Amino acid sequence: MSVPISQMWTVASYVLKQKLLGRKRYPLVLMLEPLFRCNLACAGCGKIQFPVEILRKQLTPEQCFDAVDQCGAPIVSIPGGEPLLHPQMPEIVEGLVKRKKYIYLCTNALRLEKALPQFKPSKYLTFSVHMDGPREEHDHAVCREGTYDIAVSAIKAALQQGFRVTTNTTLFEGAQPERIRGFFDEMMALGVEGMMLSPGYSYEKAPDQDHFLQRNQTYRLFRSILSAPKKVWQFNQSPLFVEFLKGNHDLECTPWGNPTYNIFGWQKPCYLVDEGHTQTFDQLLEEVEWANYGTQSGNPKCANCMVHSGYEPSAVNETFSSLGGLWKTAKLTLFGPPKTNRPLPQLESDDRFDDPHAPQRPEQKQTELPVLQ
Repeated sequence: MSVPISQMWTVASYVLKQKLLGRKRYPLVLMLEPLFRCNLACAGCGKIQFPVEILRKQLTPEQCFDAVDQCGAPIVSIPGGEPLLHPQMPEIVEGLVKRKKYIYLCTNALRLEKALPQFKPSKYLTFSVHMDGPREEHDHAVCREGTYDIAVSAIKAALQQGFRVTTNTTLFEGAQPERIRGFFDEMMALGVEGMMLSPGYSYEKAPDQDHFLQRNQTYRLFRSILSAPKKVWQFNQSPLFVEFLKGNHDLECTPWGNPTYNIFGWQKPCYLVDEGHTQTFDQLLEEVEWANYGTQSGNPKCANCMVHSGYEPSAVNETFSSLGGLWKTAKLTLFGPPKTNRPLPQLESDDRFDDPHAPQRPEQKQTELPVLQ
């Protein structure tokens, strides 16, 4: 089982409580961004494109705790930037553990092994290590050689010291299904608790804008990768979301399910689309015109997004919204996915995924960034 029973029970109890209270919109995971600076310059991420004065800023532990208390979500994901660059990250984690929040500290692991003595193993703390495929693909994605081996060493060290560890993999156009399947085998052989998957989203500040997947490309890619899945593979995701990635299940985005808090405030409307900020979580829920986002809205910014931060809470919500949703999730968990896929929808999509002569991802300059203090 990829998620401890205590965590599953906490989430299930929380969601059912929201249902009983009649709340249509509620948060499931708080995306807490304490800083934007990073020690890598990944081509598919644009966080470090902010001006230097912004990259120097960071949330205080008190600001983090206030955001967590405002939101009330049972899970806190800490992305960045690179969270381990924050000098008070151990204090922040300790405060969240005391609040009995389940924490996923997202890291590229370049600093993880040396940082482990600053943290205590806990059922509430998981290191979510970014691993974007096998060695060659991962190092290419983060634009720096040697990062895969550093991350693997850190994962081994964390597991040996009793920490929970998962992986987080973002896939772009050009991913080779058989190599990704082999990568899954490698990660499970290391002993990680589970793997999280997501297609890359067209983040407007990212240097590489040419390799984000269109919706039908995503369906085809994940069908190839996840056909006849091995029993040893453990995914740290809802079965309904995995079927959504394959085009076998329909979900609509629920951006309020994974709200984002960073140095500017509560980001409108979501982690990936930045259209301003509010100062409180209640203002976020009240001020955003939620009907303007998601695939059904017709918003071009949302047309091809299938990222976990928008759709994983939708899958969890559906699981507990009806007996049908609960039964479908149970069937997928117990018996695995269907052996046949439903026909793909007719969409206007970029067909480069099917074109063996399509241009390959350009070489990216390998850069080691200075650490801003």
